[in-house]
Amino acid sequence: MSSPSALDHVVYGAHIYTRGRPAETAGAVAIREGRIIAVGTDDQGRAWADAARGSTDLAGRIVLPGLIDAHIHLQHYALFLQQVDCEAPTIEACLDKIRRQASTKPPGDWIIGHGWNRNVWDRDVTADDLDGVAPYHPVFLTSKSLHAACANARALELSGVTSSTTDPPGGIIVRDPAGHPTGMLVEAAAQLVRRALPAVTPDAVAEALVAAQDRLWRLGLTGVHDFDGATCFRALQILHQRGKLGLRTLKNLPFDLLGPASDLGLQSGYGDAWLRLGNLKLFADGALGPRTAAMLAPYLEEPDNLGMLLLDTDQLLEAGAEAAAAGFGLAVHAIGDRAARTALDAFERLRAFESAHGLPARRHRIEHLQLADRADMPRPAALHIVASMQPIHATSDMQMADRYWGDRVKQAYAWRSQLDAGAVVAFGSDAPVEDPNPFLGLHAAVTRQRPDGSPSHDGWTPGERLTLEEAIRSYTDGPAYCAHNESQQGSLAVGSFADLLVLDRDPHGMPPAELAGLRPVGTMTGGIWRYRDF
Repeated sequence: MSSPSALDHVVYGAHIYTRGRPAETAGAVAIREGRIIAVGTDDQGRAWADAARGSTDLAGRIVLPGLIDAHIHLQHYALFLQQVDCEAPTIEACLDKIRRQASTKPPGDWIIGHGWNRNVWDRDVTADDLDGVAPYHPVFLTSKSLHAACANARALELSGVTSSTTDPPGGIIVRDPAGHPTGMLVEAAAQLVRRALPAVTPDAVAEALVAAQDRLWRLGLTGVHDFDGATCFRALQILHQRGKLGLRTLKNLPFDLLGPASDLGLQSGYGDAWLRLGNLKLFADGALGPRTAAMLAPYLEEPDNLGMLLLDTDQLLEAGAEAAAAGFGLAVHAIGDRAARTALDAFERLRAFESAHGLPARRHRIEHLQLADRADMPRPAALHIVASMQPIHATSDMQMADRYWGDRVKQAYAWRSQLDAGAVVAFGSDAPVEDPNPFLGLHAAVTRQRPDGSPSHDGWTPGERLTLEEAIRSYTDGPAYCAHNESQQGSLAVGSFADLLVLDRDPHGMPPAELAGLRPVGTMTGGIWRYRDF
């Protein structure tokens, strides 16, 4: 199109990677009603700008398609921004943060925090530790992995957790030799205290999401796939109704909401361009941090520990068949190699069920896929299961994985193996478990290093490194495919959403080690600048 009319906005004077890679570039895009209606040269863009309601000269800056975080916990992340940040090098440093928080709150108010990492410390934090710095407040702190928590005596008391409380299914109340709870709660046991926390209303979450959304825009994110529950869904609807939702959100739901969702006639894909339903999530196992990820062979140093398999193949198949009949796909959390095999066995049988019953082949997902046996590596591609993975987990977990998985790390966080096998790979952060900054994820995917260059020049298990173009596709094309949005999201082509980010430096022309330091200077969604610093 040489002279589009009635334009809302034109972006020109740019070096635009229309699909995130050098092979397809442009100098300008024309936008109408939140979509790109023309892509052209800089000279064309300058001509179009004369007929547009607004225009932006980017003065040679770099433009990429907006990045999409394919696995985030929006409510947890938004509320985490209001909580105590417990990520600290020592227990003492963490306790000092709790002490300072207690000094600012009236006695009896809850102190809630997130981010402690037992694998960085020399021991578990206990209720006694927390009582020593906050004796008059109930305290509840979730771990970095969100698969464990610790609570003080007041919090346990308010929750009714005593020496006689039995472990819940899928959870462990850690106890001292006398049988008394130490304050450490693993997996489902954390729910015993979580239920006693002050209720969080959808309006309060919506308010917290406004600040979180602004942070995510500043990181270059234009879309997210959320994995929190019903309260977050209601909060997102509140923002949407108020015209304040500016992140394209695929809302995945906990499997236990299948009944209510089905009763209302909801199914995967319901919604609009800003908020739509994705899949139903189930947990096949725990996590590496607390050593509850389900393993085919024991953890090193723990010869009796195979982790926790929370659902077997028959249970996953039964759930998947029920979901498929109601119009939903599945998203199965699987971190250990036994959980991955169990999930893939279930998906194989679910594909047969879909075919036998004339049901569409849903875009099922396996979440995390941090470790898979070599025999299982090609199966996501063969079964058309999306490998939803988080590159920053590899660099965060590498020392822990070396310690507890040993030689098995050669097939851990295996993005290269998944892409080479033909799988659709969708990258995310798992925030607030990790930082949602996608440039940290791109750096980890390309280098297999931490930002400080550790563990080596070649990176950790370097055979699984990706090229920058492959990593960008995993933050654009892969998530767009998951959301059935591949024709209008993830690229800057005619008909696509006008979702983009602006950089002062070209990631394709810089040393990979510098990717972690990139920061957008502008982010647009739906043709509206959500963040701009130029």
